[in-house]
Amino acid sequence: MKIVITGGTLDKQYNPLNGELIFNQSSVMDMLVQSRNTVKTDVETLMLKDSLEMNDEDRQLIAKACNNSLESQIIITHGTDTMVETAHAIANELAANLSSDKTVVLLGAMVPYQFKGSDALFNFGCAMSAVQILPAGIYITMNGQVFDYREVQKNRAIGQFVKS
Repeated sequence: MKIVITGGTLDKQYNPLNGELIFNQSSVMDMLVQSRNTVKTDVETLMLKDSLEMNDEDRQLIAKACNNSLESQIIITHGTDTMVETAHAIANELAANLSSDKTVVLLGAMVPYQFKGSDALFNFGCAMSAVQILPAGIYITMNGQVFDYREVQKNRAIGQFVKS
């Protein structure tokens, strides 16, 4: 299994000097340890960015990482605001490879992993399970649900992902 780190709220940390949320390092390795993960994983950090700051080049980099991965099961940590757009970019890249057998699951968090009450570890665990049992395709897992990337949107009013 491959885990691709791209940033998002999941990996933000509190800066005590100015009170801002910043990227210092990813929390994914801590999450793997805390969850007592036994699945063999290859972890790659592509970037640590807020998804609102991602551009088409960033999405293309993520899509190419999926396409070039030797593993067929891929998890991507991502910011929630543009996760659906990145899923579409990945789907376009994998569609060019007609024999693609990849299962890609994107996840994020509404509250950083470092904060009490975070949903990050739960969403990560859902993604770890989902990527192992779902057929080839692109999915988003949030709020205990698994969505086809073509049928989901973030409802900012309620802070949840819902079927579109």
